[in-house]
Amino acid sequence: MTPPTKLAIGLLFTGCAGFIDAVGFVELGGYFISFMSGNTTRLGASIARGDWATTALPIALVIMFFAGGFAGSLIALSNQRWGSATALGLVLAVVLVSITLSLAGFSAGEAMIALAFAGGAQNAVLPPVGAAKLGTTFVTGTLFAASQDLARAVRREAPGWRWAQHVLVWASLCAGAIVGALADKSWGIPALLVPAAIYLCFLIDFATRASRPSGR
Repeated sequence: MTPPTKLAIGLLFTGCAGFIDAVGFVELGGYFISFMSGNTTRLGASIARGDWATTALPIALVIMFFAGGFAGSLIALSNQRWGSATALGLVLAVVLVSITLSLAGFSAGEAMIALAFAGGAQNAVLPPVGAAKLGTTFVTGTLFAASQDLARAVRREAPGWRWAQHVLVWASLCAGAIVGALADKSWGIPALLVPAAIYLCFLIDFATRASRPSGR
């Protein structure tokens, strides 16, 4: 089982991911910041139809997500104490860049494509603790893990309620998406300041913990 404090942090991060993905989905006309399965399916459908004009955006989103995952993982793995804080700083910086580009008059596609990079990088911020995947930006595997753990619980091969932790991760993404879509309706892309503020609070906390002398 994942410790409650760690789980709560992970749920909040996943809620932020849902918020950002919902804003991206609306502003990009049905494309995703973090759900690369969906973007890949749309890419395949466009290629099959010969609709080459609509292939550039999903290709760019997939590349940016991959690059963000690589960069975030490289940073997180490079330093045990400061890796998470530095990776989160990268995520926050990219979100702020997207907001700035939007306020400067760039189109939604131009302003928000970098968020796929942030989506990939966020998955590397929180190290795995227990069974639940913490702070992830997509939950297909999490839902399968929930169903698999439930089956194991029925067979008495896993803790009875461990599957519920996976469901909470899914619910946090859903709740974040609801709030994000409502915020986008009112404020547009600047609504991303909400998850940015949450990231900033955690960045300060992570940096404070990392700066403490070992053993404290």
